[in-house]
Amino acid sequence: MNPKKRSEIFSLLKQSNPNAKTELIYNSPFQLLIAVILSAQATDISVNKATKKLFNAASSAKKISKLSIETIETYINTIGLYKTKAKNILLTSKYIDDHYNGDIPHDRYILEGLPGVGRKTANVILNTIFGDPVIAVDTHIFRLANRINLAGGRSPLEVEKRLTKLTPKEYLVDAHHLLILHGRYVCKAKNPICSKCIIFDLCESNKKTKKVFPS
Repeated sequence: MNPKKRSEIFSLLKQSNPNAKTELIYNSPFQLLIAVILSAQATDISVNKATKKLFNAASSAKKISKLSIETIETYINTIGLYKTKAKNILLTSKYIDDHYNGDIPHDRYILEGLPGVGRKTANVILNTIFGDPVIAVDTHIFRLANRINLAGGRSPLEVEKRLTKLTPKEYLVDAHHLLILHGRYVCKAKNPICSKCIIFDLCESNKKTKKVFPS
């Protein structure tokens, strides 16, 4: 895909969703961190239901760090892998409370060292909270980048590196949310809604499938 087409794609995505942002519900950077930890292999809708119960009971690192793992489990047991996630949430909360007084450090190395936090989660925090020009590649973005030939790659890290390099600078901060929402609601894994896709004419996948839709 040439740079001009790539720029046009991001321009259209931005026009269609000028205020693209996370659909996770949170009231502090710490709460977003916990929500993103829970979001692994889970939908944002299911995470929001679980965090509503958890944050109503304990809304900060200090408060969560005082809960037992069993108590945390009762709040998040509708989420996949909830036992492991409960343990990670407790350990991360204690660390954040003990070392950063409940604040989230603006440091990739420290973030990736927290229990339950990998590169993708760290990128979400760095981008959403601190406005860093980084892209967290989840299943939606990985699929979309490869499907339309925006920035192909065999692994999430490879796609992340190519997207970061090839995305026009003016769209880098917004790229994560623009792509994830398009992949979630339009360019879906099964039955993508090509007839309502704002970037259909620029998509290099539609040339392969030769799909034609009425206006």
